[in-house]
Amino acid sequence: MMLHVHFAHPLAPAEQAHLESLLLPEITLTAGAEPPEPAAYNILVAGRPTRAQLAASPQLRVLIIPWAGLPPETSALMRDFPHVAVHNLHHNALPVAEMVIALLLAAAKAIVPMDRALRAHDWTPRYGPNPAILLHGRRALILGYGAIGRHVARLCQGLGMTVTATRRTLAAPTTEDGVALHPAEALPSLLPAADALLICLPLTSETEGLIGAAELALLPPHAMLVNVGRGPIVDQAALYAALKSGALHAAGLDVWYNYPVRQGEADPRAHTPPADYPFHELDNVVMSPHRAGGLGTAETEDFRMEQLAALCNAAAHGEPLPNRVDLDAGY
Repeated sequence: MMLHVHFAHPLAPAEQAHLESLLLPEITLTAGAEPPEPAAYNILVAGRPTRAQLAASPQLRVLIIPWAGLPPETSALMRDFPHVAVHNLHHNALPVAEMVIALLLAAAKAIVPMDRALRAHDWTPRYGPNPAILLHGRRALILGYGAIGRHVARLCQGLGMTVTATRRTLAAPTTEDGVALHPAEALPSLLPAADALLICLPLTSETEGLIGAAELALLPPHAMLVNVGRGPIVDQAALYAALKSGALHAAGLDVWYNYPVRQGEADPRAHTPPADYPFHELDNVVMSPHRAGGLGTAETEDFRMEQLAALCNAAAHGEPLPNRVDLDAGY
């Protein structure tokens, strides 16, 4: 079937050329903030579409958000367009999974404070107590066994770790590829056995504040936490207190609580604290500015175009599209 796909923003020439090389001949591709004339696109690619973009084409049946996640404003708007199915891309699952392991290793081996000391020509940390933790034989608990979580599980197994994970849609415990899977409600019973808590969840009404002081207290001594989901999944006051007291051995954080918001001409990107607490003062925290997804890298953009082409080609063949978003669940 003939299919028209419209991007709600201009594409870079290299991106458009790569995407067009992957699309079936029967697919027409247009791009731009203003809908083309006549507006007859079947698929709109936009993370935060406008009402005008959604209403312009009577043939619109699919919205593809070109990343993983559902912005709140998009969720609210799409309820007025129930005939339009919403789908995500999971093109960045591999780079995010690699960042989970990078943060875990950096936290477990105290890379940041050792690096800082040696840059100052200070060798004394080498001769003091070694804070490093051996990951081989340890137990990883992955919250969210989706596209990212599955990659993380394989990487953890490669390090010799035993892996357990939770999945929201699971009704009963099972095993998959050597990973012990449990329903999400089993979390309290799983935390006491988790040496590394790896958070790969989306932020929804169910996951906001999921990990608080009570949950952190259930973790064993010397446990580590890595968060690449969203900051508010973990209560920031409880996390800071656990790290400062040493109840939590270390953490690797790529997602935060405060983000730069441009107001007028002022550019806040160089002076926005990522949290309400001074995590930067703690040596047992590895801080990353929400870059796990490889934003802007050539490989990640290639992955994005390849997955987008796969969805569009499936639609052209009349096949079901993967990664359908449940507006009520939030992902």
